[in-house]
Amino acid sequence: MVSVFFCIFACYILLENYMEKRYWNEYQKDIADDHYFYERSCIRQTFFPGSEAAFLNILRNDLGKDIYDSSHQHTCTGIGYHSDVVPFETTMTIVARLFSLMTEKGYENYVPSCVTSFGVMTEIIEKWNENPQLLEQAREYLRKATGREFDKPKNIVHPSDIIYKFRFELKEKMKYQLVNRFTGKPLRGVEHIGCHYAKIFPKHGIGNAEFPYVLAGMIEAWGGEVVDYPERRHCCGFGFRQYLVQENRGYSVANTKKKFESMEPYEPDFIVGNCPGCSMFLDKWQYTIAEMEHKTYDKEGYGIPVLTYEELAGLLLGYDPWELGLQMHQVQCESLLNKIGIQYDPDSKYKGVSGKILPKPEKPSVLKV
Repeated sequence: MVSVFFCIFACYILLENYMEKRYWNEYQKDIADDHYFYERSCIRQTFFPGSEAAFLNILRNDLGKDIYDSSHQHTCTGIGYHSDVVPFETTMTIVARLFSLMTEKGYENYVPSCVTSFGVMTEIIEKWNENPQLLEQAREYLRKATGREFDKPKNIVHPSDIIYKFRFELKEKMKYQLVNRFTGKPLRGVEHIGCHYAKIFPKHGIGNAEFPYVLAGMIEAWGGEVVDYPERRHCCGFGFRQYLVQENRGYSVANTKKKFESMEPYEPDFIVGNCPGCSMFLDKWQYTIAEMEHKTYDKEGYGIPVLTYEELAGLLLGYDPWELGLQMHQVQCESLLNKIGIQYDPDSKYKGVSGKILPKPEKPSVLKV
């Protein structure tokens, strides 16, 4: 009986490996080499203000790429659209205006910073391709409202796709690796993919929805080890209808708690996400759970540091942690910086742009800082 069980288990593992390789081969995507039009994220600028600046610096200064950052951009309406507050026709016209900014500057490769924006724009382009009448309707609405014209992007990717594409080029420039300097072992990283990156349109994500590789590829290329755990593809807890409706917020924190309970036995050193909402909730809810239940998910009581992929790349390239905005995180990142061996000035952590030291935030009662 035991031998039969092991035979079945072995066959399952072989089948899973086969399917993973098959999906990996099928779900690739075209990522432009250069000349990008960048759209900022309203959520990311609020929660992780240093991440977008880091991405632009990495592309321009470390990779020598041309990327245009318009000062006339605006929201994609993503949260309002997915919450049934903003109708499709309005969202479609607003996206058309964003594309007109790209067209007017002579760009063809569109890069929306937010995963939700990426999902919204991918959905609209799919609908335009399937129904040309909707495309003409969008052109008419935009023309009447603004007098503008637009072309569809020839290439639309998420910024994490670009960092993934050039992960080995960046590795050659990095000062640090994802290796524990005390043990010499790879640091263990949890990668969390935003739902709107590949779950809605799997073919637009690297590796599809089941086996996405965009963040795992970064971790592995930069010396780390990817943590595989049962709830790896589980929602972060941000679901718009969970958190934005106050009565449903219990579902939100319960989702996040389920993920942490699942990853805890694997003792991850850090979490990296490609969605601003996911990164924010995986960071902030650790504080909430600690305050409610006096529970942290690491051995030392600091919590598990949560990074955006731009922050992770920037740290390994040698960017100043405080310029990246790590002091804005609820779970403090010094434990991870120490493991990697990254140099930092603790006295500059809360230094403002004027050079003055800002008041330190109130310490949480459970999470260590």
